[in-house]
Amino acid sequence: MSNLVQKFQEYSDWRKGVLNALGQYRTWVSESDMADVALDHRLGHLVEKLTDDKFSIAFVAEFSRGKSELINAIFFAEYGQRILPSAAGRTTMCPTELLYDEALPPCIRLLPIETRAQAQSTADYKEQQEAWTVLPLNIDSGEGMLEAFKQVSLTKKVDLETAKAYGLYDEADPDSALEIDENGQMEISLWRHAIVNFPHPLLKEGLIIIDTPGLNAIGTEPELTLNLIPNAHAVLFILAADTGVTKSDIDVWRNHIRSGPGRMVVLNKIDSMWDELRSADEIERQIQQQIATVAHILSLDDKQVFPVSAQKGLVAKIQKDAPLLAKSRLPALEYALSTELIPAKRDIIQAQLNIDINDIISSQRATVASRNRHVVEQMLELKSLRGKNNTVIEHMMRRVDLEKKEFDASLIKMQGTRAVFTRLSTEVYTSLGMEILRGEISQSRIAMERCRFSAGLKDAVRQFFSQVRKNLMTSNKKIDEISEMMAVMYRKFSTEHGLVLSAPMPFSLDKYLLEVSTVEEIFQKQFTTMTLLTTSHKVLMQKFFDSIAARIKRSFLQANRDVDAWQKVVMAPVEAQIREHKNQLKNRMQSIQRIHVATDSLEDKITSFDLLQTELESQKNAIADLENKLKTALFAQLHDFRNAA
Repeated sequence: MSNLVQKFQEYSDWRKGVLNALGQYRTWVSESDMADVALDHRLGHLVEKLTDDKFSIAFVAEFSRGKSELINAIFFAEYGQRILPSAAGRTTMCPTELLYDEALPPCIRLLPIETRAQAQSTADYKEQQEAWTVLPLNIDSGEGMLEAFKQVSLTKKVDLETAKAYGLYDEADPDSALEIDENGQMEISLWRHAIVNFPHPLLKEGLIIIDTPGLNAIGTEPELTLNLIPNAHAVLFILAADTGVTKSDIDVWRNHIRSGPGRMVVLNKIDSMWDELRSADEIERQIQQQIATVAHILSLDDKQVFPVSAQKGLVAKIQKDAPLLAKSRLPALEYALSTELIPAKRDIIQAQLNIDINDIISSQRATVASRNRHVVEQMLELKSLRGKNNTVIEHMMRRVDLEKKEFDASLIKMQGTRAVFTRLSTEVYTSLGMEILRGEISQSRIAMERCRFSAGLKDAVRQFFSQVRKNLMTSNKKIDEISEMMAVMYRKFSTEHGLVLSAPMPFSLDKYLLEVSTVEEIFQKQFTTMTLLTTSHKVLMQKFFDSIAARIKRSFLQANRDVDAWQKVVMAPVEAQIREHKNQLKNRMQSIQRIHVATDSLEDKITSFDLLQTELESQKNAIADLENKLKTALFAQLHDFRNAA
């Protein structure tokens, strides 16, 4: 088992451990009298976040650099043969995602290239099952799988007008003329996008592998530029050791990948430097020289460039040839992926979960503390009645009744605050609503259609980004108003009635504003140098806008879900404390009334409160134990699970 496979399985075990601890916590809360709808919603959200967690690795390179062979070597060597087609020339003609969805049988879903003629992005089509051609995948036959995978390398010939309509031919690019054959046609991919649903052990655990076409496709397929590559947790940029860094490599690296977390450069095909007429030291010096050159050109540290031979690594794994595997240097790349990327991904998820878990734990502790305080107060109150006459008891009844009336008056005032909360909550959606966004998208498309110059096209898209950003900022201000109002309410009830309330759960739409800026930056880099407006440029920009619109729609949908979830839980702590306080006042009044009627029940009542206090202490210990298990699972190191297995 490679170190990469082991670390990914450890990461999967870590998630399962946290899910198990969350499940125990959630079950205990639901079976106790501590549960409420808001708490269950929050715990369910954490479970959903972990269950849906994915880890994506994108392989990016010019054709014939060995992307597919590297994927075969790292992930599929145990099948004893190549699974992805790998040969000289171009083999992956369309973006290909390898993943696993248990709701679907093993299959290859293929989106026809003709869909590029429509004003919809690949992401839009993912919601339209009928648009895809679905082919079964026989996972019991290596040969059958290889044959099915060859679909991603199929092509077709089309005339230039069709190629222009698809945004695949640029008449302003002199190199494009080289792609035209003697019949005035050019070769394009048969498919626009492929999704392989494959029950590989790592894919079943949430890994997504993205195989990309040659670099020229990155500029023409918005799904790659705007979604798959920027959102990948790891991007492996593959160069050939014998060619080094080409001009197209530099352009793609600077415009679409860039150095940063999870970005690595693979110098493949070092076996082309293995020469029997040179010594091992000479070969090593030559490889190191290529590493230094690549690192300098791409502004990287030498340690971020990994020399490998994917082909020899695959052969070595299949033939179980340890010396050849070591010589291929594939284990060093796998080790880097496993030790740098997977722990970093875990740290991000861990930090997000920790914030929510701490907030939930604080809320539960506050509830238990409040109950315990009320029990102690009632016990002291009841003990003070020993030997007292009815006049004193009646006085205490009047005092509790006065407290209840004061609290009920506060609740009446709270209704006004709730009305303001409801109004502001509704106003958040007046600028965040999906219908508003769809209108902005429609207006931008109309403006783009009317443009006759490239500057006008770019201005129409910039105006769209500006309006989207304005809408998010407007909603953010409403959210700030709600937060401030809730903070005042929390302080008021804490001060006037002794409720244990921390600050309201914070929330903002800042991350969505950042995402809009990121998408706009990608768009500007893609089209900043475009001055001439040709048919192909206009089509391509419209295609990019379709993908921009799809990505912004997904962001707004998630933002709407986040706002809705926050609005449901931000009132929950104060409402829970109010319920507790009302129940405690009611219980106090009932206890004193019963004692007023039958004074001999006083000692029985004190005894019952002793038992209740013991029960609360047991409840407190149970929560502490579950919290400890949850924190232990959350902060466990990855290797702990392997060692315990």
